[in-house]
Amino acid sequence: MSVKIKIVDAVKRYGNNTIISDLSLDIKEGEFFTLLGPSGCGKTTLLRMIAGFNSIEGGDFYFNDRRINDMDPAKRNIGMVFQNYAIFPNMTVENNVAFGLKNRKLSKDIIKQQTDKFLKLMQIEEYRDRMPDRLSGGQQQRVALARALAITPDVLLMDEPLSNLDAKLRVEMRTVIKHIQNSVGITTVYVTHDQEEAMAVSDRIAVMKDGFIQHVGTPKDLYQRPANLFVSTFIGRTNLLNGEVVMKDDKAVLVLPGKYEFVLDSIKEDEKKNQKVITSIRPEEFVVSETDTNGIPAKIEDSIFLGLNTHYFVRLETGEEVEIIQESKIDSIIPKGSSVYLGVKTEKINVFNEDGSRNIVTGVKNDLDIYRKG
Repeated sequence: MSVKIKIVDAVKRYGNNTIISDLSLDIKEGEFFTLLGPSGCGKTTLLRMIAGFNSIEGGDFYFNDRRINDMDPAKRNIGMVFQNYAIFPNMTVENNVAFGLKNRKLSKDIIKQQTDKFLKLMQIEEYRDRMPDRLSGGQQQRVALARALAITPDVLLMDEPLSNLDAKLRVEMRTVIKHIQNSVGITTVYVTHDQEEAMAVSDRIAVMKDGFIQHVGTPKDLYQRPANLFVSTFIGRTNLLNGEVVMKDDKAVLVLPGKYEFVLDSIKEDEKKNQKVITSIRPEEFVVSETDTNGIPAKIEDSIFLGLNTHYFVRLETGEEVEIIQESKIDSIIPKGSSVYLGVKTEKINVFNEDGSRNIVTGVKNDLDIYRKG
């Protein structure tokens, strides 16, 4: 059985140092939910609080309606997959997968049935008699995942499970993990610092910084309409340009370096006032032209051809450097040193107030607002 997880005003302290303060979160039943953030932001600490491995200094944790704060970790019915796999080196693959089932003193028939099921699901049947030292990193990770799932846990917790794998294998294994999670339908909480990995596997993501959640939403929500400047820079790549919103004839006009300006219809009504802003323009949101002089004057400093796309590194006349990604043309790449003009896909860009604490354009969906309003 899968469960929903509810966290209300969680607090974690180590001595006088507060790591997590008044954190609230709802994770839906059967959801693949990712805690994403830089090292030291509190994401693994929160995961270990859910697991029961860390003490809880404040707040309440629930699996469905059952409060688990004081519940023994062994009774929470969780499956756990660690960064270092933690499979037993003295046991075969089959015995590793069967370990949790044997601990529960289930019948031999059920143990065999469940073990075979997850060996097959994880495509490691042929390795059932192998010892771990004869497996690749990806195979070991499949064993760890099969062992965690074989006990039919209510919740699957995964802490940086792919960080020890090479780049190609990480991409392969994240596809496997997402497929398996969809097949089994288990509530999964996944911890990573890799934003691309989080985008690839998650139903929803919570971006964390310094023990606080900044934004909760789908990968699309976070990428297209980040709640603040930190989320904008942490999720994907972006170019930041200082600018101003200036009101002209009751319209909000965004003024960028080089006096390039345009009406921006997406500014929120209560933000339509003269103010300094930070504009976030992702590399694919620029349009490069060699002829349309209405854009921002710039010069091509360098380019990298990557097949489908070409990356241009460009310097504006005002000195700012920006990166631009354009679909590669069949006939040419704009030469280094060329003068160009940059247009902007105005409907896609994001604009933040002067300190970057909030996005002032419409369309931001942040599930965190539920707790703030409450």
